[in-house]
Amino acid sequence: MVTFRLRRINSTMLMIFLKSPLLLFLVLTAFVHANPEPDAAKKTEAAPPVPPTPPVVRDSVVEIDGKKIPYKATTGKLQLKQDDGKVKASIFHVSYERTDVKDTASRPVMFAFNGGPGSSAVWLHIGVLGPKSIQLPGDGTSAPLPPLRVSDNPQSILDVCDLVFVDPVSTGYSRAENEGKPADFHGLTEDVESVGDFIRRWVTEHGRWSSPKYLLGESYGGVRVAGLSKHLQSRYGMNLNGVVLMSSLLDFATLQSSPGNDLSHLIFLPSFTSVAHFHKKITGDRDALVQRSAEFAFGKYASALLRGNALDAETRKATAEQLAELTGTSADIWLIHDLRIDPTFFRAELLRAEGKVIGRFDGRVAWDAEDPSAQYPGYDPSFSLAYGAFSSAMMDYLGTNLGYKEDQPYEILTGKVNPWRWDANNEIVNLSADLSTAMRDNPHLRVLIMGGFADLATPLESVPYSIRHMPELPASALKNFTTTHYEAGHMFYLNPPDLVKTRADLINFLREKSH
Repeated sequence: MVTFRLRRINSTMLMIFLKSPLLLFLVLTAFVHANPEPDAAKKTEAAPPVPPTPPVVRDSVVEIDGKKIPYKATTGKLQLKQDDGKVKASIFHVSYERTDVKDTASRPVMFAFNGGPGSSAVWLHIGVLGPKSIQLPGDGTSAPLPPLRVSDNPQSILDVCDLVFVDPVSTGYSRAENEGKPADFHGLTEDVESVGDFIRRWVTEHGRWSSPKYLLGESYGGVRVAGLSKHLQSRYGMNLNGVVLMSSLLDFATLQSSPGNDLSHLIFLPSFTSVAHFHKKITGDRDALVQRSAEFAFGKYASALLRGNALDAETRKATAEQLAELTGTSADIWLIHDLRIDPTFFRAELLRAEGKVIGRFDGRVAWDAEDPSAQYPGYDPSFSLAYGAFSSAMMDYLGTNLGYKEDQPYEILTGKVNPWRWDANNEIVNLSADLSTAMRDNPHLRVLIMGGFADLATPLESVPYSIRHMPELPASALKNFTTTHYEAGHMFYLNPPDLVKTRADLINFLREKSH
């Protein structure tokens, strides 16, 4: 409150003030400016920047491939700054570095992130790559008894590669700071730029410019990887040794159908075949059936759909019967839906007679339907079994094992990044050109494509189709692609045999030299 004192106010002055409120206001204002509060000047001063919270560093050991691997885990935030030095965001991350390596120049480092947009890196962190992980019961299709805790992960790749798990802004503990607004980071281009800045800073601060560098992105993280492969190279001159697209995509047109665009129906068909085979709706050799389904999809099925309403009745009926043989879904259903069934309907239809719906992230998972007569499933059982398990395990691991705690919530998977800004020049996001440009300019850049047979979120054929249609991709670069498949779904590493295979495939990729 402002305080002041008027001295020697006589009766005449008082009457003038009372008859002229405006004059009284002006006089009082003059006194206020002439006699400010002692602390007023301090209130107008800008608050000093908040220093970053010191990282927490802990040493540990994990046994991998029969050997004791010592490492240090560093948990904390790295501040991104504007050109004037002001902090605009803090990126939460956990890095693992093997400590018995004398020369890090030849030691690979991999930056890993999940997708969403809006997902933290928790799934890759404690699901497959890190030195600690959770394990779902059986083959990963059953819900675990809560709470789940992490334990040593003998399938980690930390023995051959250092790991950095990155939470983009608004996920995990990462946040916009000071004058930075969260929306400034919620977009395709903005996300690539901020994560790229983090990678540059981490590499610089840890003296790893001479180390082989890899990126691994799961789901939308693969879109981020493609953008980063070009951005890091063109913006900072950081050539990568390899990128991994895990259960990912490059072109959203492969997943999103629209009137006149039937591509997604072709892309999903082989995955329908694989899932139908798993649930014994069709019989025979799975791999042969999937191959036959892919050939039909990009052959006679594509031709039939291209003809639209000009397709004759006989060919329409024959196509529906072929689709029924490949998917375990009746020809009548295919005919009713004009030979076009989307994955969401398929999830409700395949086991409708049994009163079950199947998972989007993992089509092997089949739980009771909320309404067996509903056209679409009311939930995704494969997400339900994983979300709670990962969330509780991650919070316990951060606080107990890594010794890091904050008052704000750790955003495992958040919708706060919405609305997300996509490519303003193209309604359908396609990062194929970014990856092909990076491979053109860096002929040693290798790409590992990993996909699950039961993935109904990002199907097996999505990335291979995008590669076949990459612009400006030199023929010599084709040899730098490696594709491998797994039995389970989107997070195929939740299936123990697939987890073992994941490690083997990643190790081979890291050790392989460019062609």
